[in-house]
Parts: sequence; C-alpha cells; structure tokens
Amino acid sequence: MPTRSTGNFSQDWEPVVLTRRKPKAADLKDPKAVNQAIRTGAAVQAVKKFDAGTNKKGSSAAAGPAVDARKLDSTTEPAALERVGADVRQAIQRARLAKKMSQAELAKLINERTQVVGDYESGRAVPNQAVLAKMERVLDVKLRGKHK
Repeated sequence: MPTRSTGNFSQDWEPVVLTRRKPKAADLKDPKAVNQAIRTGAAVQAVKKFDAGTNKKGSSAAAGPAVDARKLDSTTEPAALERVGADVRQAIQRARLAKKMSQAELAKLINERTQVVGDYESGRAVPNQAVLAKMERVLDVKLRGKHK
C-alpha cells in the first residue's frame, strides 16, 4: 500500500479571481462582434477613413488638384545627365598609358572598381569630383576645371 507523508499540510482559502483576456483589435472589428455589441447596447463607433480603398493621393477638393510626380520631375530636371567629356576621357587614357598602367592598376591605386575607370575612359560615367581628384593625383594630370 502507498504511504502518506506525515508533514504539515494546510489549505489555502484565499479566493481565486479568473478574468477574461482583453479582446484584440481584429476581434473587435469582426462583424459578428459588432452586431453582438449593437444588440447588447454597447457603444459602437464607426469612423469613415479619408480616401479609404483608393489609390489616389491628394484627390480631394480640399487638397487641390493632384500633381503628377513624373511630369514635375521632367519639367524641373534636365532629360539626360552630363557625361564625361571627350577631352577628359582622352586625357585619362593618355596619362594612364604614359605611366604604363592598366585600368585595373589605376583602379587599385585610387581605391575604385575597375569598371569605374573603364566607364570614365569610355565616356559612360557621370563625372564625380572626388574620383577625378584621385585620378589627377595618381596620373599627375589636370582633369577638372579650365585647361591651361
């Protein structure tokens, strides 16, 4: 037969209160929950969102006419970005070949990718003053400003 321990046992007579969990926001928006709240007489608030369900920004009469961002950009900015000029391209190539360097070696010396040097020499790059300054320092040639 099992034996019982003979220690001191006491009973806890304090009441235990069980509470319901707080409902989540998604549960409160459920149509069944809303109908139940209306039937029980609870306060229900309906808020109509401004331009809900539309993809129009600023289409209300108060905001004024809608502005097309593409049209705005095309009117204020030039159509094409300025590229490296032919004289700068040729100056880079001549100076690099005079020092008997490859594009990869020049790129390594100025801490840029080889593709960047290739883009400058082919005229595809948008001129960056920092990159041009590094090339000037390594190649000992003037690439920016007026040529004297």
